[in-house]
Amino acid sequence: MKKLIILLLTALVSSCTSTQLTDSWKNPETESYAPSKVLIVGLTSKIEAKEKFENKLKEEFLMRGTDAYTSFEVFPKSFKTEKLTENELDSLEQQLSQDGFDTIIFSKVVGSEDKIVYTKNFDVYDETFIKFKEDYLRYQDSFYNPEYYEEYTVYHAETSVFCICPTKNSELLWKGSINIVDPQSIDKTVNDYINLIIETLEIEQLINPIALNTKKETS
Repeated sequence: MKKLIILLLTALVSSCTSTQLTDSWKNPETESYAPSKVLIVGLTSKIEAKEKFENKLKEEFLMRGTDAYTSFEVFPKSFKTEKLTENELDSLEQQLSQDGFDTIIFSKVVGSEDKIVYTKNFDVYDETFIKFKEDYLRYQDSFYNPEYYEEYTVYHAETSVFCICPTKNSELLWKGSINIVDPQSIDKTVNDYINLIIETLEIEQLINPIALNTKKETS
């Protein structure tokens, strides 16, 4: 099922997207889920990206009739600049439950790696007759000529959906691993990432379906 979800998302999302779903896990005990009040948290030091991400994802939930809030609206100001202790997080979670929240969506970057892609194929040659000089001349451009390769960064991100209902004890409902490939624009990257999350959660039946009249209004 997990592989099927990834294949479906690959087909649904355009090839020009900057995001790629690499892994998807759903709690096997949860067939479907309909959040009623969601807290959206993006963990990053890049405030502009965090704000755009949380606000855009909030809009998606509001369109589905789900009450949603960003961490900017819920967390005290000190939470944005200071680390939280385990006790503080326990208190925060209790307060959220008292305030009627039943779901937390938590996104964060967990790593990155630099990539190099060569733009010329060096494999087509006759191995029998090539000499050192020919071999060296053939490959040196891959290091000294920038036109022969492209360098870019892939960021590895994760998004998790937690239920904080009293009966479920902060249960993990879904987690997805997503690669953000060579991000060039905050707006495009945020849109691609959120579209991927929403499409996955819809397939997994973990969010409310969008109302038909809302689709007409936004189309």
